[in-house]
Amino acid sequence: MEATDRERAAMREALALALRGPRGVNPQVGAVLLSPAGDVLAEGWHRGAGTAHAEVDALSKLPGGAARGATAVVTLEPCNHTGRTGPCAEALIAAGVARVVYAVDDPGENSSGGAARLRAAGIDVVGGVEHDAATALLSSWLTVQRLGRPHVSVKWAQSLDGRAAAADGTSQWITGPAARADVHERRAQADAIVVGTGTLLADDPALTARRPDGTLYEHQPMPVVLGQRAVPESALVHRHPRPVLHRDGENLGGESPNEPSLMAQLRDLGVHRVFVEGGPTIASAFLRAGIVDEVLAYLAPTLIGAGPDGADRPALRGLGVQTITDQRRLRIASVTPLGDDLLIVAHPASATDPASSKETP
Repeated sequence: MEATDRERAAMREALALALRGPRGVNPQVGAVLLSPAGDVLAEGWHRGAGTAHAEVDALSKLPGGAARGATAVVTLEPCNHTGRTGPCAEALIAAGVARVVYAVDDPGENSSGGAARLRAAGIDVVGGVEHDAATALLSSWLTVQRLGRPHVSVKWAQSLDGRAAAADGTSQWITGPAARADVHERRAQADAIVVGTGTLLADDPALTARRPDGTLYEHQPMPVVLGQRAVPESALVHRHPRPVLHRDGENLGGESPNEPSLMAQLRDLGVHRVFVEGGPTIASAFLRAGIVDEVLAYLAPTLIGAGPDGADRPALRGLGVQTITDQRRLRIASVTPLGDDLLIVAHPASATDPASSKETP
């Protein structure tokens, strides 16, 4: 039996509830309890590490026995392990729910298996409902769980002919105000923002997330500077609300006997979402390393070309593509007009969905 229209609508409500919870080490999860007639009995969401999970939060708002025969609609497969809190699957079984509808499978080695536990207890279970929306919400957490590293978005702005700057290196501004405002919103959603020393020395960016009126967003990403050149004491990045992490950047995602990879270091610092905004050299390095989950290409309706002396400033540099069969294919996720510009969001075609799951009864 597949999900009903009412259950799908409840899942969308649960996704909205999930956004009330904080972003952090734990996933943002929402839950809605429905009566057999489809009425909302209770709602819940996860409020952070150590607090009740969304299902338990919703159950706590009902008197004993009131959830018997109900349907629990939750954005993530109910967990099957005991951590700071008990297994949500067990809580739902004890409450007497008759049916559980969830969006995304839990990929955790210790926490997965809730759906199987619920089915073994005689509860109807349907997974994969509103899967794409839930995966987008949980993308960074899912990447950490599946790959053991933060979710990485690489951003660049370019002209129609693929240039990121003029021959003399000037690049402010290729895109217009709407595109730049979108970039700052995405910075505010990230845990870390990464640039190279080349970009830092050329543009002296503040690396803060700012509203169009210049005020700072409440959440600011950790500024990360990669490269061996020193960061000048006068650099604007030193005025950032958070301390600067400066490292050589040679070891981005691989293992090394000499130092932890950048991705491992950021993961251990609690970083789940990385926003790479460091110019052609850094963007290309992340792509070559195969640790990019999302590409954000801001395309401006302008032409720059190479300089009269052949000087060229492409949006990307060497990616290791020697022949056309080596090209790095992308899957277009969306194309969004932003003023006169376009934002193309794409994912590497070789990347697997961090929580691939079709609707399964």
